[in-house]
This record gives sequence, structure tokens and C-alpha cells, in this order.
Amino acid sequence: QVQLVESGGGLAQPGGSLRLSCAASGFTFSTYAMSWARQAPGKGLEWVSGIYSDGSDTYYADSVKGRFTISRDNAKNTLYLQMNSLKPEDTARYYCAAGWAGGYDYWGQGTQVTVSS
Repeated sequence: QVQLVESGGGLAQPGGSLRLSCAASGFTFSTYAMSWARQAPGKGLEWVSGIYSDGSDTYYADSVKGRFTISRDNAKNTLYLQMNSLKPEDTARYYCAAGWAGGYDYWGQGTQVTVSS
């Protein structure tokens, strides 16, 4: 049974930080490129960041570049998103997904991030 379980969301102040985790099981995590996406209230799904299967390269949406860092630990089957210098417009539900531009095979249930003073 494939599972992607996000955690680490919550309430942060503007300028603050959060670290999201995504625990993967039921598939060969180390062979998949992985992504983070988010959906703000009333808006569509926005791709945030992607990382190659071996972690050798990473990509970011312009809206988060320089503030967010994606990483992975293939030994732990876990994907991460370090979010610094958070802004109110980062408020969204954050999802991890197995896959990237070629399509997504699996999605997590998401974790809520709220940035507010």
C-alpha cells in the first residue's frame, strides 16, 4: 500500500521557519523524482519544488526560490522542505508527490501551513 504522509505544518509568524517532512512507503522511493506542491485557499495547485531521485539536482518556483530548500534522505524514505523567511502568501496546504514534470504517480494528504502574526 503506497503512502505519502506529510508532517511539520502549523502556524508560523512572518519571517519564521518551518520544516516539512514526507514519509514514503509502499514504493521504491529512491527511484522517484519527488515534488512539493501547495494549494492556497480559493486557488489552484501550485508546484513549489522538485528533486531528482538521487538528490543531485533541485528546482524551485520563482515564488520560493532562495527561501525554501528541498532535500531527501533515501535511506529513510523521507522528503523534506525547509521553509525560511515565510510570508503570509505562503499560507497553503502543502502536498508531497512522487513524480515531477512527467506526471505524478502518488500524492500525500497534505499538511497545512499558516503564516500569520
